Amino acid sequence: MSHTEAAPGSSLSAHRRGRELAEAADGRVADVLVVGLGATGAGAALDAAARGLDVVAVDAHDLAFGTSRWSSKLIHGGLRYLASAQFDVAHESAVERGVLMIRTAPHLVAAQPFVLPLTPLVSRAQTSLAWTGFRAGDVLRLAARTPRQVLPAPRRLSATEARHLVPSVRAAGLRGGLLSWDGKVTDDARLVTALARTAAAHGARVLTRVRALELTGAGARIRDELTGEEGEIRARTVINATGVWAGALADGIRIRPSRGTHLVLRLERLGALPAGLHVPIPGETNRFVLVLPQGDGRVYVGLTDEPVDGGVPDVPEVPETDIGFLLDVLGSVLDVPVARDEVVGAFAGLRPLLDTSDGDSPARTSDISRRHAVLTSPDGVTTVVGGKLTTYRRMAQDAVDAAAAARGLRVGPSPTAALPLVGAAAPERLRALPAPGRLVRRYGTEATAVHALTAQDPSLAEPVLPGHPVTRAELHWAVHHEGALDESDLLDRRTRIGLIPADRTASLPTARQILEREKTVRS
Repeated sequence: MSHTEAAPGSSLSAHRRGRELAEAADGRVADVLVVGLGATGAGAALDAAARGLDVVAVDAHDLAFGTSRWSSKLIHGGLRYLASAQFDVAHESAVERGVLMIRTAPHLVAAQPFVLPLTPLVSRAQTSLAWTGFRAGDVLRLAARTPRQVLPAPRRLSATEARHLVPSVRAAGLRGGLLSWDGKVTDDARLVTALARTAAAHGARVLTRVRALELTGAGARIRDELTGEEGEIRARTVINATGVWAGALADGIRIRPSRGTHLVLRLERLGALPAGLHVPIPGETNRFVLVLPQGDGRVYVGLTDEPVDGGVPDVPEVPETDIGFLLDVLGSVLDVPVARDEVVGAFAGLRPLLDTSDGDSPARTSDISRRHAVLTSPDGVTTVVGGKLTTYRRMAQDAVDAAAAARGLRVGPSPTAALPLVGAAAPERLRALPAPGRLVRRYGTEATAVHALTAQDPSLAEPVLPGHPVTRAELHWAVHHEGALDESDLLDRRTRIGLIPADRTASLPTARQILEREKTVRS
């Protein structure tokens, strides 16, 4: 690959979308139709294409439009599931974390340190329980064969060490801290984009703004959301990976959505944060509020776990009760609590938890298993639900296995545990790239190509927003290679500028300029 080019065959664009949508709806029969392009759907498209199947993958909106862009950005090792005796889920999470960090996406997923400050509100018994949990998490790391140099060991901190890593923590009564490590993805939506582009490089037709109106085991009736035209995509087998919306396309699927809310703060509010924070939730033994520095001048604080009743919105709203809860827990450890007007943004995602209750006494959503399920309807539609971002690859593999078996398609084993995503490379190669480190953490080996755009056109080196690191070159790249079709794609998913409404508003003119410029070039 040239320093100024994208990975071969991986570029998604408006032109490619139009051509491949026409091909997909011309009456030919694909091997697999995947509906939904979050992490699991994009992962299923990659899994099937990497096994040599002819794949069409559609989404009514955009890549990572739903739950996959609203996560904590953590690639969990499964510690929480040990506490509830879900040993298989915990081990699977640790294994999949290692796959991402070592083989498939080391450019996007790296180790993240966390400090649990031992304030007067954390009892000696709670400290002992947390330390036991962190040591158990290290055993999980060992069982998953993730090397120590990838994920360091947990250790105890003095009060001075704890304050060095999280200076905004209240010093009064602080008796130290517990340092632990987990995986963190630079950006969950970028992970989905990498999955979709890798699937495209293996021949999958990845089509956004294509809504599945009705599914059968033989395909889908679809509508092009850009033109309003309806048509049909035929396939030998169909995978429904639409998350919290899965029940609308397949009978017999009961989803119990759980809302996870995060706050967005400016980094200067909390000061330098070399590590994240675990803040124990009062009255809970194994739940924490997380403080997550993002490396772009922002900090996320989350998350809640609240059941959602009624219809499922495209973009969940954040209730004031969630904001108040998170601020209260966060304030329990800070020198100066964060005020409501210092919250510059907030977002919520809906976890697609499979409802297995009898309806009389439903469990708390925080207690529902995160184990995924693959279900095949009588007419042959395979639906995958549950799970979490960390285990998307295993969910995709299981969905393709089941879909192929349901229709008698002969396929080999999944190769995706050893298949690097677009931009992936060994850490030493990534460190040697002649590009800014921030770009390497977002684009991997393609960082040099993104950076080269600024040499070809100096205007592309300008920031989209004063004080924010995203440049016009990144928007240009998103339009040409990452399938971005409008301002929302650019600001809300290819970059995350839109998480702060004021920043989004200020960036809209630049996003529109980039889109108009590309339209002019194409015409």
